[in-house]
Amino acid sequence: MKITIFNPKDDFSSKLQNQLSTLGTVTYTKDRSPLPLPKLLEMASGADIICCDPDPLGGFEKAKDVLTKVMDSVPDLKGICLSTTSFGWVDLDYCKKRKLSVSNVPGYSKESVAESAIAFLLGAMKRIFVSDRRTSNGKYSLQKGFELKGKTLGIIGLGSIGSTMAKHALGLGMNVIAYNRSPKTMESVKMVSFDQLLKEADAISLHTTHETKNDKMIGEKELSKMKQGVFVVNTVDRELVDEVAMAKALASGQVDTYVYEAEDLINTPLAKQENAIGFKGFAWYTKEALENLYAIIVENTSALAKGKPINRVI
Repeated sequence: MKITIFNPKDDFSSKLQNQLSTLGTVTYTKDRSPLPLPKLLEMASGADIICCDPDPLGGFEKAKDVLTKVMDSVPDLKGICLSTTSFGWVDLDYCKKRKLSVSNVPGYSKESVAESAIAFLLGAMKRIFVSDRRTSNGKYSLQKGFELKGKTLGIIGLGSIGSTMAKHALGLGMNVIAYNRSPKTMESVKMVSFDQLLKEADAISLHTTHETKNDKMIGEKELSKMKQGVFVVNTVDRELVDEVAMAKALASGQVDTYVYEAEDLINTPLAKQENAIGFKGFAWYTKEALENLYAIIVENTSALAKGKPINRVI
């Protein structure tokens, strides 16, 4: 069996490397740098299983087309094991047609991402980000912020990360309301409709799945329903938010501050707005999360190799 891993070998502990080696021939990338398509095709040639991170494929925003071309070049492929919880960067329709198993790594970074979302919310409401920007430009001025205690946080998507975010927010004295696509309950969290959440929340944190059907779930109509001066945090995917509409909402004051993660922070209508705080994606990147991540990847790969895939998206 041949296993191609679009992750560096050093990402995996010696123990995990040994586990993978028992499954067959394993090929790794040298590092996380984007690779040209011919090199990706060369590495994937003859593979039974592909484990893949979006970075060597050009990042989340380019990976879908590249990965489809790679999969299309491998006739005997059994399936792919992702190195992410999100799967919006995979052409699932293509995989379904070929009956390819797709496994992700659920919950590996729930603490890391939830803590980052809280940090982003604190940074926005306490004016840490804007004050830092102005200080760096020699234009510091005193900025009046807000306490989180007593404010209402609306969480869209009460999965593993969203529910962890809720626990942290409750610990800070916030009131927490949540909307989830499927029925869910959580102690001390009030479940509400999507529209009710938009209308009642002082701050909104997005924790949905990363998939095409969630694209632009926050657009002009949704923004108009929000409280004047709402804070919005997005650690999922930039495609969830219509950035043209968000730019207008930030300029008008409908949204006080928007904090988000994305690959391209330059070619966006948000680029020059002081109250649009963009970061390259790093919320998941902690020691603890990475240890969880690679252990789950190996579990997924071993299960797929035995014909009994786990953590399946499809």
